[in-house]
Amino acid sequence: MHDFPDAKAVVRALSPDEAVILNRPHAAARAARFFTEKFPGTAMYAVKANPSPDLLRILWAEGVTHYDVASIGEVRMVRETLPEAKLCFMHPVKTSSAITEAYNVHGVRTFSLDTMEELEKIVQATQSDAGEPAQDLQLLVRLRVSSEHSELSLAAKFGVDLADAAPLLQATRQYCDALGICFHVGSQAMTPFAYVQALERVRAAIAEAAVTVDIIDVGGGFPSVYPDLDPPALEDYFQQIHHHFEALPISYSAELWAEPGRALCAEYSSLIVKVEKRRGDELYINDGAYGALFDAAHVDWRFPVVALEDDLTQPLAEFSFYGPTCDDADYMKGPFMLPADIQAGDFIEIGMLGAYGAAMQTRFNGFGASVAAIVHDEPMASLYRGDRQRPQSDNVVSLR
Repeated sequence: MHDFPDAKAVVRALSPDEAVILNRPHAAARAARFFTEKFPGTAMYAVKANPSPDLLRILWAEGVTHYDVASIGEVRMVRETLPEAKLCFMHPVKTSSAITEAYNVHGVRTFSLDTMEELEKIVQATQSDAGEPAQDLQLLVRLRVSSEHSELSLAAKFGVDLADAAPLLQATRQYCDALGICFHVGSQAMTPFAYVQALERVRAAIAEAAVTVDIIDVGGGFPSVYPDLDPPALEDYFQQIHHHFEALPISYSAELWAEPGRALCAEYSSLIVKVEKRRGDELYINDGAYGALFDAAHVDWRFPVVALEDDLTQPLAEFSFYGPTCDDADYMKGPFMLPADIQAGDFIEIGMLGAYGAAMQTRFNGFGASVAAIVHDEPMASLYRGDRQRPQSDNVVSLR
């Protein structure tokens, strides 16, 4: 992999006609250290956010030992990359064959579920040849919680409703060595109150079920910094989570887990694109909706941008992007703030693409970034440098 000081050096050296992914190992390592040192429990990386083996090895080197895998493909890849890692199969709907392979071949003992049917599937798929139930399972029941405080909802697809949680928790307790409750407040949670609200729902579920709970997994949702999305400091999230975890009616030795994805890898990558055409305030670039800019097109995510030409002198103006494919849907409305005199042939760096950027790429129409480089400058925004003005959180202590 090429190695450069920054994006401008990449452009000077390569003058690339295809988009180039820039990776910053130091930024990912710093994020991992932050979570391993400051989160008051176990930080379990959500592999779906960016499954790069290089990134996984960086996180492992900085003390991230648990990995949230969502498919047998992720199980196989992470196990091959990190033979000693603890893998947790946290997708609530799995095939029986995937469960069996994960358990018998890859040593997975932790599974999530949100229905009686999935519980039965896990129990049957992990039983011995003699038909004896497994004695070493960690089973986490996923509880449906609100996503109202997050930019992207994850409340519709998975999770047992609070009204139905008690029978499922009671049944699951019979088949596991450790019982857990997990939830997901949605992606890019913009206030610690999202977790406070969810943990109050956990409290109600435990009280109704009257079971001993050994693991509380607060899931993902930890934010990063984007244009118009400036969250409170992550320390505020950690403080509120710890406070409300400590107040739950759980086992004295209960463990606290989290599943950061975006927060661990967003700062890892950015992207160099080339302007192929300008039409008014629309720029035609060589990556887009079917490449690393999936979120910019499909959920109108705004990413920070900077022009890489030194001779652009006009003030910043609002632009939208068209990607390189033949599809009208290959459109990103932004607005993306760039010098008003930017033209075809100029290069742009698009930042904060380490999460769900390279991971979402396709090769539709034959386009897509295929070149990657390591750079050593700072990401366009960071939660971890120590130079950020800490926005105030709502400082919620309790709902009661």
